[in-house]
Amino acid sequence: MTYQFTSESVSEGHPDKVADAISDAVANYLLAEKDTNRAAVETLVTTNLVILAGEYKTDRVVVPAEITMLVRNVIKEIGYEQSGFHWADAEIRNHLHGQSSDIALGTDDFGAGDQGLMFGFATRETKAYMPAPIYYAHGILKELAYRRKNWTGVWGEFGPDAKSQVTLNYSEPGKPLSVETVVVSTQHNATLAHAELSQLVQSVVKDIIPLRLLDDTRFLINPTGQFVIGGPDGDAGLTGRKIIVDTYGGAAPHGGGAFSGKDGTKVDRTGAYMARHIAKNVLAETVYDTCQVQLSYAIGVKEPTSVTAWVDGEVNPAIGTEIMKKYDLTPKGMIEYLQPNKASNLLASTNYGHFGDKDVSWEKINGFV
Repeated sequence: MTYQFTSESVSEGHPDKVADAISDAVANYLLAEKDTNRAAVETLVTTNLVILAGEYKTDRVVVPAEITMLVRNVIKEIGYEQSGFHWADAEIRNHLHGQSSDIALGTDDFGAGDQGLMFGFATRETKAYMPAPIYYAHGILKELAYRRKNWTGVWGEFGPDAKSQVTLNYSEPGKPLSVETVVVSTQHNATLAHAELSQLVQSVVKDIIPLRLLDDTRFLINPTGQFVIGGPDGDAGLTGRKIIVDTYGGAAPHGGGAFSGKDGTKVDRTGAYMARHIAKNVLAETVYDTCQVQLSYAIGVKEPTSVTAWVDGEVNPAIGTEIMKKYDLTPKGMIEYLQPNKASNLLASTNYGHFGDKDVSWEKINGFV
């Protein structure tokens, strides 16, 4: 049996990822790496406009001007100096406010910040224990951004906004045969000819995906022919709209909750990180090819309402029992173990997926059995 599977990724300059990056940077400012602080930051970006909303609880002195400058620095680092979205010219509207006292009833004592279900997944398809389509889709855009920012010459003609999509042919689950199609749409200056852009993007793809998988691959590079107007000037962006890009590219379920802008009591973020960590560690010390873990929570309640594990597609109650024995799955336990409020963890996870080749705590392999 052969079949195809497709996943997509978006660059750090995609409007939704611009919003995610701003939300994470502002959350990092409010949390100040303290587990007792709280943040739930939402961002909207459009033509030369950034709107912040959400809630927080912090012991630091919040200076609005500092938040405004922080937002501008995020936009500048991504590379937006365009007439329709410029780090120095964009209007910044700050509508953040204090945390709801009703929500605080549940989170002050480290109960779950909301109800919800989370999934973690790991597979042996790639060295990062990630599904191959999303792994390669991320890699293409990450390398494209690196060259745009660090290489000279024609690479300066590329803009921050980009998307990729990779379709793989499989002989059976977990066994990629070849890459059927690669789609990349990337923003560029009007002076860059399509033929040259296509050749340059294909060179990136061939440096990321093993050549043995690219024998008969179809390349669709900027299929519309032109992508000059991009970023928030081309399309509005919102925090949390790229949850499948952030996780497994559709190869595994997603509970529904977004990640960016949230503190560790928000279990839709921390629980998903923990489930991924567990699934990856199960594979690292067993002979299984895939592992999927589901956790669920109720608002204000510390212990999970369910813990279930699948290996190679089948529920394994024994592994589920071992998970509950080995790990403290309360919000406080997961926060202490993973340290999601730590800047090096929070800010490193915003772009190119929250899992995979990441120097973050939940990607560490430190033993399951």
